[in-house]
Amino acid sequence: MSNRKNIFFYQHYRDLEDKLQPLIKLAEDNNFTLVENAKEANIIFSVGGDGAFLQAVRNTGFRQDCLYVGITKDNESGLYCDFNLDNFKEMLHTMQHEELEVRRFPMVEVLINGDNSFYCLNEVSIRSSIIKSIVIDVLIDQEHFETFRGDGLIVATPTGSTGYNKSVSGAIVDPLLPSMQVSELASLNNNRYRTLGSSFILGKERTLQLEVVQDGNDYPIVGLDNEAYSIQNIKDLTIRLSDKVIKTVKLKNNSYWNRVKRTFL
Repeated sequence: MSNRKNIFFYQHYRDLEDKLQPLIKLAEDNNFTLVENAKEANIIFSVGGDGAFLQAVRNTGFRQDCLYVGITKDNESGLYCDFNLDNFKEMLHTMQHEELEVRRFPMVEVLINGDNSFYCLNEVSIRSSIIKSIVIDVLIDQEHFETFRGDGLIVATPTGSTGYNKSVSGAIVDPLLPSMQVSELASLNNNRYRTLGSSFILGKERTLQLEVVQDGNDYPIVGLDNEAYSIQNIKDLTIRLSDKVIKTVKLKNNSYWNRVKRTFL
């Protein structure tokens, strides 16, 4: 990568161009250059909420050699975003005068059918694509743990624990704990079928394998963050906590738990 300090804006909104001009001027005054190609950038800004941030990270290849900065707009909440366009003057003052830090978010790596590899910053989910329970054998470190029957399963990172995972009563996990959480979607529990019935958390050294029982659910839907993929004949997903992390710029006095509090309480 060039030694020049370059920035790239992932999303452009016509109604925001005027608001972004002071930030662009501030960057130029500090010897940054706005580039067209994200691969040339040292810092990548996303404008929007957490969804826009996830798209920015995914569509720029989960880069390890740059910083990501999330900026929310229109009173959006953002657990990945420390800055807000509604308080633009405050944001500019913060960038100029306050101490900034780098926050590192863990990711999971997903191997589908032992072949195609994907990364997720929030979560990977697997669910039936037909009106029928999906059956999944759950293995931890290659040992059978349970046979799941229901709508599907979610495997979330600590930061992803506040999203889809939380909506099914999963726990919110501190991102300082390198782990992944497995949560159920409408599990089937009766005298014949039994699952754990609650979320469980796996440490960073664990490997989770989800083997789809081929009984009509040969084409389940796999969700990778906020994108859905329908992959033919999915047999198994192997999920591990990745050694890679996403680096973001954070305000020194704006902790993860401060943002959780503002968002949910």
